[in-house]
Amino acid sequence: MLTNVQSAFSDPQMVAKYTEGPPRFVPGYNSMLSMAAILLGERAREDARILVLGAGGGLELNAFAQARPRWTFDGVDPSAAMLNLAKETLGPLASRARLHQGYIDDAPEGPFDGATCLLTLHFVDVEERLRIASEIRRRLNPGAPFVAAHFSIPGDDDERPVWLSRYSAFLAAAGVEPDKAAAARKAVDGQLSILAPEQDVVILRDAGFSDPTLFYAGFTFRGWVA
Repeated sequence: MLTNVQSAFSDPQMVAKYTEGPPRFVPGYNSMLSMAAILLGERAREDARILVLGAGGGLELNAFAQARPRWTFDGVDPSAAMLNLAKETLGPLASRARLHQGYIDDAPEGPFDGATCLLTLHFVDVEERLRIASEIRRRLNPGAPFVAAHFSIPGDDDERPVWLSRYSAFLAAAGVEPDKAAAARKAVDGQLSILAPEQDVVILRDAGFSDPTLFYAGFTFRGWVA
C-alpha cells in the first residue's frame, strides 16, 4: 500500500496539481484546517513549536502559519517532491518551517507543543497507525494537543458501500468526471486502511492520548483532538 502511495506522491503531474485536490475533494477542508488551528491554540503557547506529520504540499502548514504568526513548525513527509511543493506553498512563511523527508521515526524528538496528522493515517494499517500515534505522543509535552483527521467510515461492512457511494457522489458534485469519481471510489476502497470511528478512538487511547473528542465529520472523513 505504501509503495503505491509513494509512487503517486512522486509523480510530477500529480504533485503539480496536489494543492487543488483537498479543498475540492474533502468536505469542509479549509474549515477543518481553521478548526485544527483553533484546537491547537487552546493549549499551545504563543510561540509554540508544532509537529506536522504528512506535511507535503504545505496546505496545513500555510494555514497554521497564517493563523498563528509566532508558531514554528517541523513538517515531515516521505516525498521530496511534496516537500518542495510545501516550500512553494509557504512562500515567505517558509522560514518558520523546518522540513524533514521521511516518516515519524525521522521526526525530531521535540518536545512539541502540539501535533497534527491530517489525511495521512488511512495510508497505513492498524498496527502501524498505533505505532505512529504512540511516537507522536512520545514527542509531545505533557497535555499538548494532537489533531488527526482521515477517512473513517461509521457502521458495519454493509454500510461501507453506501458511504463510498456518497463519497463518489460528492466528487462528482465537485466537478470530477463520473468515471474518475468511480475510479476514486474503487481506489479508496481497495488501497486505504479505513476504520470505523470507534476503532480510531481506541487507537488514540491505546497510544496514550486522553479525551479524544470528535470535532469534524464530513461524509467519509472524521477528525479528533486528543
